[in-house]
Amino acid sequence: MRRFLPGEDPTAALDAAAELAKSGIGALLTELGEQVTSPAEAAAVRDRYRAALDRMRERGLPLPAQLSVKLTHLGLDVDREACARYLHDLARRAGETGSFVWIDMEESRYVDITLELFRRACAAHDNVGVCLQAYLRRTPADLESLWPLRPAIRLVKGAYNEPPAVAYPRKRDVDASFGALAAELLERATRWEASPVFGTHDGNLIAQIAARARVRGLPRGAYEVHMLYGIRPAEQRALAAAGVVVRVLISYGSAWFAWYMRRLAERPANVWFVLRSLV
Repeated sequence: MRRFLPGEDPTAALDAAAELAKSGIGALLTELGEQVTSPAEAAAVRDRYRAALDRMRERGLPLPAQLSVKLTHLGLDVDREACARYLHDLARRAGETGSFVWIDMEESRYVDITLELFRRACAAHDNVGVCLQAYLRRTPADLESLWPLRPAIRLVKGAYNEPPAVAYPRKRDVDASFGALAAELLERATRWEASPVFGTHDGNLIAQIAARARVRGLPRGAYEVHMLYGIRPAEQRALAAAGVVVRVLISYGSAWFAWYMRRLAERPANVWFVLRSLV
């Protein structure tokens, strides 16, 4: 597990971020956990993230680390308005420390409220982005609705177990959706209408993205590639050496066992992804 989780506390995560920075790779920090059930627990998560931001500033990393948060971890299921306040609070503190806050996307039932809180956050802050999942059939319409915000979008394939009516069940359809959405994001980036980020370890998709960016005259710094800690580190270093902006998501926290077991149980493909990466 140490390969994928450098430790349970923010110090271990920041140590890993400092090591990545030596190769020109940035970091995203996320505390494992979700769907908290009490207001006190949600407030404690907010406080720990604030403390992590302060630790980031104290460390003075050459590449400032960013946060990646789940809204259910901030109490979305408990008190939506409190969750919105906590998100604003973290965005404000991140702005003070030169950092950025990414909102993770969770199951499809959370998409509408997640996008609503993202829009509200964007009205007050310019350092907030949101994740969209290419396997959801609704994502093209969601992306279209966000263009007026000139949004920062992290596009991923999607890892939750969703019914076929909601999400594409076949990999080739997910890949095709990812490619089409990536092309649209890059096109918008040429007009400064979006800040695209691609969360994938798929070498073919990354090569397609690079080729499309070249055709559009976009420099490599015009988009980012986000990967997971411990997954294909050689490819991460190679991309960074080639001038691509690479950030690695580093997870930490004491809830790692429950979190990983849920990920593996709800979507068996996640197991094979990890095993292929180990091999």
